[in-house]
Amino acid sequence: MHAPTDPRQDTAARWWHLLPDGRLQCDLCPRDCRLHEGQRGLCFVRERQGDRMVLSTYGRSSGFAIDPIEKKPLNHFLPGSAVLSFGTAGCNLACKFCQNWDISKSREMDRLQDEASPQRIAEAALASGAASVAFTYNDPVIFAEYAMDTADACHALGVKTVAVTAGYIHPEPRREFFAKMDAANVDLKAFTDRFYVEQTASHLAPVLDTLQHIRHDSDCWLEITTLLIPGLNDSTAELESMCRWIVTELGPDVPLHFTAFHPDYKLADRPRTPAETLQRARRIARDAGLRHVYTGNVHDTEGGTTLCHGCQAPLIERDWHAVLHYALDERGACPHCGTAVAGRFDPRFAGRIGRRRVPMRVAVG
Repeated sequence: MHAPTDPRQDTAARWWHLLPDGRLQCDLCPRDCRLHEGQRGLCFVRERQGDRMVLSTYGRSSGFAIDPIEKKPLNHFLPGSAVLSFGTAGCNLACKFCQNWDISKSREMDRLQDEASPQRIAEAALASGAASVAFTYNDPVIFAEYAMDTADACHALGVKTVAVTAGYIHPEPRREFFAKMDAANVDLKAFTDRFYVEQTASHLAPVLDTLQHIRHDSDCWLEITTLLIPGLNDSTAELESMCRWIVTELGPDVPLHFTAFHPDYKLADRPRTPAETLQRARRIARDAGLRHVYTGNVHDTEGGTTLCHGCQAPLIERDWHAVLHYALDERGACPHCGTAVAGRFDPRFAGRIGRRRVPMRVAVG
């Protein structure tokens, strides 16, 4: 697919069909939004114009920044490297606890002041020294066409691509989308359908399908994040059930991140997640057989350290998003016992960037 040079040259959206009653159905995600002329889907960015669907945010971003890859969070994908991050606006979930609600819930398209073509983004990433480009801040599945064109442009220049997503997407676009991604972090928001319905207005099953597809039917590296919200998804029984499923259905090498909730958006009255809750969840996951379990949004060197699952030697030590020590050999194996660590590693990137987010501009082009 050729990436257009004008950032808004190709706004046509894919994955839709016309219904007998004259409405247009979006086939991107399980919401199956059915639209009359001029209507937008729940995501607010996929819009019917005549007898076609357009992507209103193609070539438009809520901002660009250079981040540490650990912030996505990805701990087994080029650790210590820089990633050029950007998002657009809107979302196809309705999470009451959204931590980026000012972007993902935005209904103001004039917030999207930064414009850039896929080619310009790839060139900016290469020039900045970033090893990858991340589609993040809001869910990239809703701007899949823009993300996929950008991925093509990045790969042509040797830049990797990363999707940070909730994984709420239909099988056909899912297959095409993740075929363009080198790594993904999927939010597994809970392990009950009740939570998904009540807190996100969606369902659990499609997310589990996405996880299995990425792990077994794609070459995309997979990591999982669960934001633990006190009293909603942090019970021992639910965490045990979730971790057993991951080990059985995805395998013990898939990294799992437990991150701390802070009061925000429609759950502003919910307490912060105690560090003890994250540490308990980490113990449960490790006891279930997961080899690489991390804590996030807290200072916890132990919970941020990658251990050799053979001899338990610390191999990559972290504090928050900063790599403090990197001991993997050039093969991505433990230098003490030779056990290979699952992931995509390159020691050239180790420790090149700290924990800071650095905003940047990407010029139109």
